[in-house]
Amino acid sequence: MKKIVVCGISNRALGMFIEPVLNDFHEGNQIVGLLDVDPRRLELCKEIYPVLSNVPVYYPEQFQQMVEEIAPNTVIVASRDNTHIEYILQGLANDLDVITEKPMVTTAEDARKVMEAEATSAGNVTVAFNYRYNAFHRKIKELILDGKIGRITSVDLNWYIDTYHGASYFKRWNRKRELSGGLSIHKSTHHFDLINWWLDQNPVEVFAYGALNYYGKDGELNPSPTDNRYCGTCSEQLNCDYYMRWSNRRHSLKVKDDHIKSDSDKEPSYSNYRPDACIFDHEIDIEDTYVATVKYDKGAFLSYSINFSVPYEGYRLAINGTKGRIETTEYHEPSRVPFPIPEQTIDYYPLFGSKETIHVVQSKGAHGGGDPLIQEELFLGVDPTRPYKILAGAEAGAYSIAVGEGVWKSSKTNQPVRVDELLQSTVIKDY
Repeated sequence: MKKIVVCGISNRALGMFIEPVLNDFHEGNQIVGLLDVDPRRLELCKEIYPVLSNVPVYYPEQFQQMVEEIAPNTVIVASRDNTHIEYILQGLANDLDVITEKPMVTTAEDARKVMEAEATSAGNVTVAFNYRYNAFHRKIKELILDGKIGRITSVDLNWYIDTYHGASYFKRWNRKRELSGGLSIHKSTHHFDLINWWLDQNPVEVFAYGALNYYGKDGELNPSPTDNRYCGTCSEQLNCDYYMRWSNRRHSLKVKDDHIKSDSDKEPSYSNYRPDACIFDHEIDIEDTYVATVKYDKGAFLSYSINFSVPYEGYRLAINGTKGRIETTEYHEPSRVPFPIPEQTIDYYPLFGSKETIHVVQSKGAHGGGDPLIQEELFLGVDPTRPYKILAGAEAGAYSIAVGEGVWKSSKTNQPVRVDELLQSTVIKDY
């Protein structure tokens, strides 16, 4: 029986972990404790799931007390990114298994600390990289394992985040590097982990450029150079193109904020926090555009880009090998794509022969059907029929973070960054 404590009562914690444990996996899993910095979120969790009404609640400074009083064996970490490290390390120090949302932590230094702590603990770390479980991503892994394209030589991955989703990161706490690690970590670790997993190679060097092109105080579409505005109460809504694209004069924009919704949606979900801050504030200190090149230890190269202010959402991927090439294009959130879109397929081009178009069998659920599958592995155990490893551990989490940090540091120094040096370093410079 997994006796689970949940650290960080976020919307992700409720939908990804608490709800399936209560409704689908309760026979072998039990939530025995809740921990959060904000009493309001603890209250909302129990309002949404009355079955948890008698479950004890704790605050961050009470972690050790929680462990001693209720004797959990598993910690789920779904709090704000920069707080993951404290719960992971405390969990491992108590020989508990840890399941953490991505990114595992926000710096390569902290990633190294996690790996060192895990090496001396009876507990293990699992990183919930649900995007590995997407049907297309699993099929690509299988094509590579089958040797369809031979030895992989290069990957092209261009990721596009639309103005609705992209702007949301700049309304919330993600906009401050000290809290999120920047979007090359908070968001791009998803993508770097996918590449690392597909290639089965370790990244060794990163070179990148990055910039803040759309948001922040110098954003070209800023209605006025005014600080401390909020979308819900801003007098300049009608002059803000980002706001008006997804709203009109009669209806207020429902900000993509991933915060917990109360039953009435009128009560605030957090104490002293609003998820609709202005995307043009001066305090924003992260980038919204990156291009990067990554070198791998078995000879592959990655060419990567991500842009957080695009008219539609999705990605374009090509993987080249000594025997052929794989291509696919995804248009995410079809309801927000302003033109007809084709069905996603995978095109396989053998080096000598005819193109094959693969129609992938898909499953229901968020992240391309990935969430239900990873939930099964987290709460029922690893699928014994799958012939390859898919659940990610601390090392995978660390490599994805090191690449993300390397992207940021390289963009600031105009120098290549060695991944091994990041993971061995104990000093993180403030550029």
